[in-house]
Amino acid sequence: MKALQKSLLIGSVFSCLSAASLSASAQNSNQQIASLYSKISQDSIKLVKLKGQVQQYETDKKMTANQAQTSADDNKTAANRLSNDPQDKKLARKADKAANEARSDAKKARVAADKLEDLNKDIDKQTEKLLKERAKMDKFVRSEATTPANTAAAAQKDSTQ
Repeated sequence: MKALQKSLLIGSVFSCLSAASLSASAQNSNQQIASLYSKISQDSIKLVKLKGQVQQYETDKKMTANQAQTSADDNKTAANRLSNDPQDKKLARKADKAANEARSDAKKARVAADKLEDLNKDIDKQTEKLLKERAKMDKFVRSEATTPANTAAAAQKDSTQ
């Protein structure tokens, strides 16, 4: 009789220890899932913000390109007027000013195009990062659902009901 009580006592101690270890691993996995979910949420918000900026960057690129073209045309006109009368200081100043403005506007157009390109690269990187995190989350959730610890815990829960 005492042997049976001892074996029941030992068995209950082992089941308590295994249940405690199961709950600790479940808690750890829940923390990891929460952490991944938080990263996915933050990265999704960041991606939405980036995508929201695309239209403004495209508009800036078009406007600066049009301004650069206009400045280049003005420079061409000023240079033609100066070539008709190369000794005119007033026309020389206007041609110089038009050339500087064309150079400046061309630089602004290149910067705007580079910014749009960088934004698109950032969107691609963020999308890839988000896809990797979601795949990791799916893999983790699937592995957690099929682990022996979870099936044993579910079986123990069912047997106690």
